[in-house]
Amino acid sequence: MVSVDETVSVYEFVGGMAFFERLVDVFYRRVESDEGLLSLYPDQQDLGPARDRLTLFLAQFWGGPTTYSDERGHPRLRMRHVPFAIDADARDRWLSAMGGALDEVGTPDVVRDRFDAYFDMSARAMQNIEEPRNDVTYIEVQGIGD
Repeated sequence: MVSVDETVSVYEFVGGMAFFERLVDVFYRRVESDEGLLSLYPDQQDLGPARDRLTLFLAQFWGGPTTYSDERGHPRLRMRHVPFAIDADARDRWLSAMGGALDEVGTPDVVRDRFDAYFDMSARAMQNIEEPRNDVTYIEVQGIGD
């Protein structure tokens, strides 16, 4: 158990690789049951490689071993997700699946807000299809550029 005076990474605090393996397993179980989310994955019959990459990435991000970068280089998350059409619905489905997974694995309260904030920020950054804004009035302008 961690004492009050110790400083540890989130990775260590939540129980190391075993926590991230459970989290990602539960997350992908949720992905598999959501057709809209599953449709984003190129190999819907074998999510194993995606599962492995996410596990290694999250473990590394939260202070664990650098296996992800050792094997794949810099994460470059935005670049790696550009080929996938990620709109607000896909973003929200992803966040719902991950939030449910965090709940199901019993994420400690003391770090839950950090996970939620990170996943929200990341999911928004991966979104690459913007919806039209409802708070903007559009007008047709003629004669400009003629």
